[in-house]
Amino acid sequence: MSRQDVVDLGASLFTRRLTHGRTGNISVRDGDDILITPTGSSLGALTPDALSVIDRDGEHRAGPRPSKEAFLHLAMYRARPAANAVVHLHSTHAVAVSCLAGLDETNVLPPLTAYYAMRVGALPLLPYHAPGDPALGPLAERAAAASHALLLANHGPHLPAAPRDAHQTSGLGADQGVAADLDSAS
Repeated sequence: MSRQDVVDLGASLFTRRLTHGRTGNISVRDGDDILITPTGSSLGALTPDALSVIDRDGEHRAGPRPSKEAFLHLAMYRARPAANAVVHLHSTHAVAVSCLAGLDETNVLPPLTAYYAMRVGALPLLPYHAPGDPALGPLAERAAAASHALLLANHGPHLPAAPRDAHQTSGLGADQGVAADLDSAS
């Protein structure tokens, strides 16, 4: 997994309007460290040398200040040890769904396509917390242990990726498909 993979994925998600402005964040495992997009960065304007590095405890090791939601990425990695990447988006349609009243918090969206059913399954809605509120971490970790994706109330989707063959984009392409399914299903 390379820094360029993160940049390419960010550009793809931004170009396809699955995130906008300075919203969303991406992380990937890099040995004992985690590369993560910096706080306040646009996924459409990332560069390989401007990524943050944190350790598995969330300690900032190098680069600009990491995303204020790094704790959510760490929660996903703890809950899903096979994940080697995590994407958090603020896609318009998924955020709109996350704001609706009366949703089934155990499964926000019905399986509208076979692909969605296979890739996402049940999509739990986690209660609202302000962006960067670490109290969301334990809730996300518990939910991620049983779910392939999470929807944060009034916020957006949070998605892990499993390892892929080294010649592929190390699982990042899977996140693009899940993110697109979440957005198109909402």
